[in-house]
Amino acid sequence: MSLRGMVTATAAVSAVVVVAGCSTPDAPSADTRPSHRSAPATADTAPATGSSEPTADPEEVGANELGLVPVLMYHRLVDEPDSVYDRTPEAFRAELRRLAEEGYVPVTTAEFASGELDLPAGAHPVVLTFDDGDPSTVRVTPDGEPVEGTAVRILTEVAEEYPDFRATASVYVNADPFGGGAAGERALRWLHENGFEVGNHTHAHTNLSTVGRESAEDAIAEGHESIRAALPDHEPTTLALPFGARPDPAELALRGDGYDYDAVLLVGANPAPSPFAENFDPAGVPRIRSQGSDGSGAEFGSTAWLDKLADNPDLRYTSDGDPSRISYPAGTDTPAAEFAEAAQPY
Repeated sequence: MSLRGMVTATAAVSAVVVVAGCSTPDAPSADTRPSHRSAPATADTAPATGSSEPTADPEEVGANELGLVPVLMYHRLVDEPDSVYDRTPEAFRAELRRLAEEGYVPVTTAEFASGELDLPAGAHPVVLTFDDGDPSTVRVTPDGEPVEGTAVRILTEVAEEYPDFRATASVYVNADPFGGGAAGERALRWLHENGFEVGNHTHAHTNLSTVGRESAEDAIAEGHESIRAALPDHEPTTLALPFGARPDPAELALRGDGYDYDAVLLVGANPAPSPFAENFDPAGVPRIRSQGSDGSGAEFGSTAWLDKLADNPDLRYTSDGDPSRISYPAGTDTPAAEFAEAAQPY
């Protein structure tokens, strides 16, 4: 089976293989999806998420801005993992270094979903996501520095080693994140003030597939408002579904009373489509669990998928360095209709 076929097959079985009990109902029809994505900005107005090279030849750099994007999922860093969702600090640092050395550049979920991908020519976006607000993700000293050994501190250290590797990620929180209290609020403020995205994971980590519509909407809205209370100048725009479980109807995860989101993250087990691709579904963005080469479900984990993408580089999203156009090899995938004017096959 081709890698492209594996992506399709994996999407169909990901909920069963990767996390028992996760619910992945059918995506809502196209007319229920939000249209928060916009056509690429001109070179003068594009957001600066990297150092762009607008004169690069798309064919020369192998540009494919309709390619696949790994959205990696993390939970805890621990010295002795007792779950497939745990990683050691050493394994996490090694994975970040691998990403940097293979030309990946971190972007937030919000940037990815909205198509704000101004990256150097030849670079590949990767989205780093952290669920549950575990203290191993970030703690901040009273002096305003991430504590040594936390994921955010390791990420900033790797970014110092590799100047093109951005120190950014999307962090999805429940009630009392990062230990709660003043320390938790200090960590939230630090993330927001230092270019990280703070997203919603529901206030009580609610399995949205097991509650009624009203309760599901309340759970999402309560999480949204708890973030707004801690960060009054921040409006969350993305949601990570607890357990990867969608509410019924699925589009309720995108918008409801008090919230309106650009993207909803699943648990998943495969790379995500480009935000410019026809098959991009903001109501169900798949993720890849960070995992080494062994253990349950390792064939769907980050090591396996990064190996596959390295072996099939033409399938990765590769930037052309120009945020005003969408470059891709002719005869491959199809851009969504709203990006037709910016699309430039070669």
